[in-house]
Amino acid sequence: MPLVDIKGMLQHAYDNKYAVGAFDLVSLDFLEGIISAAEHCQSPVILSLAESHFDYYNFKLLMAAAESAAQDAAVPVALFLDHGTRLDSAVRAINLGCNGVMVDASHQPLAENIALTRQVTEMARSCGIPVEGELGYVPGVEGEDAERHPGEIAFTTATEASEYVRQTGVDFLAVSIGTVHGRMKGEPQLDIERLQEINQALNIPLVIHGGTGLSDRQFRQLIENGVAKINYYTALSDAAAQQMRNNFGDDSRGGYTRLTTGVRDAVSAETEHCMRLWGSAGQAAAVMQTSRSWSPVEHVIIYNVSTISDSEAEEMMAKGRKILSAIPGVRHVLTGKAIKEEAKYRFCWLVRFVHPAVIDSYRDHPEHVRFADELFRPVAGDRISIDYRLTGESTLPAHKHVEKT
Repeated sequence: MPLVDIKGMLQHAYDNKYAVGAFDLVSLDFLEGIISAAEHCQSPVILSLAESHFDYYNFKLLMAAAESAAQDAAVPVALFLDHGTRLDSAVRAINLGCNGVMVDASHQPLAENIALTRQVTEMARSCGIPVEGELGYVPGVEGEDAERHPGEIAFTTATEASEYVRQTGVDFLAVSIGTVHGRMKGEPQLDIERLQEINQALNIPLVIHGGTGLSDRQFRQLIENGVAKINYYTALSDAAAQQMRNNFGDDSRGGYTRLTTGVRDAVSAETEHCMRLWGSAGQAAAVMQTSRSWSPVEHVIIYNVSTISDSEAEEMMAKGRKILSAIPGVRHVLTGKAIKEEAKYRFCWLVRFVHPAVIDSYRDHPEHVRFADELFRPVAGDRISIDYRLTGESTLPAHKHVEKT
């Protein structure tokens, strides 16, 4: 099954009162364990990459692995940037393949949170990407992620949530009702009445950060009151670490591969437990029927140049690769030259967009307009362009736009 639109995935969960897990990755063992669990219980799943974890891995490399695993998976998968720190973080994540993003401004005053989140939403909308916002503050207590979320809890209110969603246009909202990042200390006290009020006011999928340590009953209460996405990492980390401690106890002189034996299975077991508890197990086929598959759009231009030499054309293309690849929603920018001198068209561009929405936003983006008007169009009057979606396993109808200018 292909990558799918996360908005359709979470809307199905919201409408049918279950929650999809957004499981944070920090290694290939986590990635393979999470996908294995999702396939075993036929659950949709969100592969989440948190900017707070980028010290542990190369984001670009793990994103490539996650995208490959998602494309090969037998269940619907979405790729998500968790706890991005700024607008540029969201742009980079989208251009590397995330089809959902969250930039966390919850620690800032409300007006600043709204302003930054609105910037992210406007940019992401131009790429067809849904956005999660966070209102209220979920602190850390203890555990691996706790120190990254200092401070006191700030609860979300229904009134502020309504205004926040209205002004930012976010698709999903992470709320603070008593959970914490990392491990809980003592019995978790959740304000379910507050959650009910927020759900009734917004009627959009809600998100819980800090799911580790809640009881089965509390998870059911969350889901019954609008929570459709649950972020989960600490318990996976603890399960992986315990497996490594067990391995060390068995053989204190074991090498790296001996110490990590079974980590994938430990992560998979904890992930599958969550999927069955949260009700996403068995929902893969239904999500595929209601959610659009996610595949990129190819923008191709074939052209000839006049008034400049081939070497000058190559210099122009090199500048274009640098400029155009930074535009939101652009995955890759490739350029080429015909092998045969007698070819009807001598040069080409191949630009990959993350979504058909980028066709328009790319065309109108100031950097593209400047490059096209000043460097490209004056020397490439003879050209043909086409936008298309690759056929094959995709279930979406081909999106095709042809123009000759």
